[in-house]
Amino acid sequence: MNLIFPLDLSFKIISLGPQMAITDAGGNLVFYVKQKIFKLKEAVTIFADQEQTHPLYTISADRILDFSARYNFADTAGNPLGAVKRKGLRSLWRAQYEIYQGDEEQPDLSITEESVAVRVADGCLNSIPIVSLFTGYFLHPAYLVARNDGAVVMKIQKQPAFFEGKFKIERLAELDELEERRILLSLMMMTLLERSRG
Repeated sequence: MNLIFPLDLSFKIISLGPQMAITDAGGNLVFYVKQKIFKLKEAVTIFADQEQTHPLYTISADRILDFSARYNFADTAGNPLGAVKRKGLRSLWRAQYEIYQGDEEQPDLSITEESVAVRVADGCLNSIPIVSLFTGYFLHPAYLVARNDGAVVMKIQKQPAFFEGKFKIERLAELDELEERRILLSLMMMTLLERSRG
């Protein structure tokens, strides 16, 4: 899959569960997710189309309702592609995730929220009833994906939008196809997990 960056991620919360679409720079749909609600153990299917007829990947939690669950990726044949895991209590102050290759126990990539100040402001303003409607238009959290040596390879940043989440995903370094796929699956799962913050 040869993706044309930057990618646009749009996220909507509807009554039947959150839905997410990723389109490339040409406006072509790349991934579509409609998350099922009321599941004790998180399980997400990534589709190639909005009608949800062509599944591409699955993401499944390794445990029930746990803050530090590991979310494993697989293709439609069940082949493991990697995983993402929130860094426990550290993520309360600044969102941090670790990305794993295959069944490895040591991460080779990480996702870190760029600014603690934006997180605090976003959290405070989202608790004010009328103001919370407008925070998505002027607060733009960003997350950096980096290798273990600190080299930043991808960035996702919230864009101005009312009543939905819009993000732009930029590739900042050369990536092989498997690495790029693991990062994008990790960013989608992170967005679903962080959605409660707006």
